[in-house]
Amino acid sequence: MRLLVYNIRYATGTGPTFHLPLPGAGYLRSNPRVLRDITQFVRAEKPDVVGLIEVDTGSIRSGMVNQASSIAKELGHYTTYQSKYSAGSLNQFMPVVRKQANAFLAAPHVAGERFHYFDTGIKRLIIELELDDVCVFLVHLSLKFRHRQYQLRSLHDLIIRSHKPVIVAGDFNTFWGTHEIYLFMRAAGLVSANTLGLPSFPSRNPRAELDFILVSREIEVSDFRVPDVRFSDHRPIVCDFNVRTTRDARHPVLDPAA
Repeated sequence: MRLLVYNIRYATGTGPTFHLPLPGAGYLRSNPRVLRDITQFVRAEKPDVVGLIEVDTGSIRSGMVNQASSIAKELGHYTTYQSKYSAGSLNQFMPVVRKQANAFLAAPHVAGERFHYFDTGIKRLIIELELDDVCVFLVHLSLKFRHRQYQLRSLHDLIIRSHKPVIVAGDFNTFWGTHEIYLFMRAAGLVSANTLGLPSFPSRNPRAELDFILVSREIEVSDFRVPDVRFSDHRPIVCDFNVRTTRDARHPVLDPAA
């Protein structure tokens, strides 16, 4: 299977004009051409599952276009999405902001979906997508270090209850890379698919490893890439993997050359 994870920044694009006439002004205007470019890139990758971070689900910024549904329609995929903010958040009452979401697109059979929320931070959504052989969790962690640590603790308690192999993916906002999530990964029995620590941010000249795909031991990663794609401030990450059977997980095949 192939998993593609991409923080698309609401298809607002990149470049110096993003901060004109004021810093961050670009967040208020999406670009249909950028959305088309993102859609064409995702379609060309032929992913089985897509995790999208920072998706506009139909505000005036996107011309009332639900970006998750638009991309899913072009791919012929199932889609599920939800606001990043908890039901009691003041952001739910703010124009544009209340339509800011994360989303899953999926080609294989979906066994179930669940929405969970962290107790801390502004961005609190966790989407759990259950497929036949694996559960995939999509997150966008807080910019604040202390809040991220609380969120990782909650995420650990959630994923260890899963009855299937687990993938945790998304924008972790970890400016220290894997060093910051090392203990979380050890406690949850996860490893990073990005064994080389390839950076994904900023897209023009990546220096930080903010975006992750973490997998449990039953999942065998065959390939991991960070394509040179610059439609957002993040680059996408792509992971090819197989889910081993219970018997294979208990008796892993060892490399005779090791």
